[in-house]
Amino acid sequence: MTENVPQQTRPRRAQEEVSRRVRRLLRNGIPIVQCAVAAGLAWALAKHVIGNPQPFFAPIAAVISLGVSLGQRMRRTAELIVGVSIGIGVGDVLISVIGTGPLQIALVVALAMSTAVLLDSGGVIVLQAASSSVLVATLLPPASAGGLSRMADAAVGGIVGFVVAALLPANPLAVAHRNGRIVLGALADALRGVASAVSREDTGACSDVLAQARESQRHVEEFRQALLAGKEIATIAPFRWRRRAELERYDAASVPIDRALRNTRVLTRRALAALRDDEPVPKPLPGMLEELAGAVVLLRDELASGEEPRQARGLARAVANRSTVELLGTGDFSMQVVVLQVRSIAVDLLQASGLSRTEAIEALPPLHGRDD
Repeated sequence: MTENVPQQTRPRRAQEEVSRRVRRLLRNGIPIVQCAVAAGLAWALAKHVIGNPQPFFAPIAAVISLGVSLGQRMRRTAELIVGVSIGIGVGDVLISVIGTGPLQIALVVALAMSTAVLLDSGGVIVLQAASSSVLVATLLPPASAGGLSRMADAAVGGIVGFVVAALLPANPLAVAHRNGRIVLGALADALRGVASAVSREDTGACSDVLAQARESQRHVEEFRQALLAGKEIATIAPFRWRRRAELERYDAASVPIDRALRNTRVLTRRALAALRDDEPVPKPLPGMLEELAGAVVLLRDELASGEEPRQARGLARAVANRSTVELLGTGDFSMQVVVLQVRSIAVDLLQASGLSRTEAIEALPPLHGRDD
């Protein structure tokens, strides 16, 4: 029987692998179509409108402007055109004088990059200047075409890439949804993990939760980049303008979500210290942490559905209302810090649900009496 198990599972694994690759292809379908259309259109415009018989740089510039400019397309397209122009200009002038060869190529690349640096250019311009000068010095020596026509090719390609991105846009919410689910999933997992660890007084489990939570910051950065890309698409693409409101909701939630993750890491670190010092755990604490994790899941689902996150707000508010001074007084120092972080995370989630900071703080019971 044991020998037959691998044979039985192979077709299923192969099917799962094929499905995974097909899903990845479908996710990248729009960028592939964009690059294909932009490359063909840039070639046609440069050849038949500008009149360059070999518009080599036009399709390259179109594809590069689509590929490297996610989230900063207008600036990157301009950088591409400037970088290519510098490389072409320096390459054409030098190669026409000193000829081609390994030393000449090295000199052309060094001078093109130096020119870009002296102009106080960014990394994209410097690299494009270098690559363009190499192409001029090797594949397309000056005798085959003029430098001005090549610069025009680069401009046509960059502009075509920009226009294609506007007329055939990706869904700005798709990447935001995907990255938002990852970030909020990491936050919910951390809250559930620390809730389980403190309820069982398991220092090893709490340490594992802290290690995983520390790795979550990269997900936040990817989430921010996804939102930048989405906002750019919704700005330049008329077909995606109706998505602006949903993106704004995500954007408004991104900062408090980041703070909630940071506060959760602090909470987990102090919970670990409390467990190591054998501090008593307030009985309501694990349940409150589980409820916060539930609020995070609700926030994730409501943002993904385009709804105002009222359910997440209600659950976070319920946790905030129970984080009273009596709960704070049942623990020693580290556990008191944990309770205070529960209050902070509740405020973060209330802000992520759409409340202002003042409104979120008003949901907290006072830590001191009115006389104090």
